[in-house]
Amino acid sequence: MLSKIRILFLVVACGLTPYGKAQVVGGQFSFEFLRLSSAAHTTALGGIAIADPSEDMGLVDQNPSLMRPSLHNQLAINHNNYYSNIAVNHFQYGYHSAALQTSFALGIHTFNYGNTNLTDDIGNVYATFQPNASVISVTASRSYETKWRYGAQLKYANLQLTNAHANAALLDVGVTYTDTAQLLNIAFVAKNMGFNLQSFETKSALPFDLQIAISQRLAHLPVRLMATIHHLYEWDIRYNNPADIVTSSFLGSTNVNTNKSYFADKLFRHFIFGANIYLHKKFTASVAYNHLRRGELGLKDAAGMAGFSFGFMLDLEKMQFNYARNFTSTGNPYTEIGLNINLQKFAKISSLSKIHWNTAYSNEYWNR
Repeated sequence: MLSKIRILFLVVACGLTPYGKAQVVGGQFSFEFLRLSSAAHTTALGGIAIADPSEDMGLVDQNPSLMRPSLHNQLAINHNNYYSNIAVNHFQYGYHSAALQTSFALGIHTFNYGNTNLTDDIGNVYATFQPNASVISVTASRSYETKWRYGAQLKYANLQLTNAHANAALLDVGVTYTDTAQLLNIAFVAKNMGFNLQSFETKSALPFDLQIAISQRLAHLPVRLMATIHHLYEWDIRYNNPADIVTSSFLGSTNVNTNKSYFADKLFRHFIFGANIYLHKKFTASVAYNHLRRGELGLKDAAGMAGFSFGFMLDLEKMQFNYARNFTSTGNPYTEIGLNINLQKFAKISSLSKIHWNTAYSNEYWNR
């Protein structure tokens, strides 16, 4: 086990080599909405949750290898009341085929940007239109031996703006290692590999990412700790902030502080730290800190709660309710809610026995 952890940190060290120019993560790629969390529980954990073994169908969109037999016949419904009245909805359904020894998922992610005015260069309004985007995904996952799962997710992304539209085909692949005896989960995911099928005037790169995460359930406390590292392929993702310019109050001149390396800031912008706190058998609280969000969206002298997020999960008899609150800037959070519905508990239908509607699979490979 120690050798596996050493290999994990070696991979991370190789990926985060301190070379390259500073980059702004947002705004460089097409289909940036693919980075947005699709589930309330993911939002509560900082926006990325690839090593969380919670029984949440919505997490499969983060890591295809999280799809497993115990999520059979479960439906996840999530709604994000995003900024500027942008409505984000996500639906995901899971199905396990015992004959194929494979778990499948089908997902639909929609983005409605509301009404937008069509104007000329001096502001005359000629019409209104409704920009929208959507993602359709198909996931397949299988187990390898007793501690490994691997999976892949195919995605078709579409963006519509008035009479112009763009679309792309993408692939996510994930691998998860689970040691139930040690209460340990380690996951690696490559996201948004693919190509543009149709672009606007010019083609842009897709929002590719490499992520690795570890989650550890404490043996004597009802807590699971998580650490996620993203953008493994690029070291310096720190924004060259104009606020870092030092101004002389006497001469009025400006000087850029080039002596600071910002090593710690550059390093921790790759990290998200989170925790699930099991306050009751049916109630879980979640909290997280995303240093990249705080660095990019928090004000220099008044960052407030920027970068922090929290939420809770309430397990009911036939469904699960999730709530999340995410602070991306000072005093301006957004809310996301979600439902995970166990369909065979919600409605037992004997006539659908051929597709194993009422079959329940144990969570044998996973541990809270």
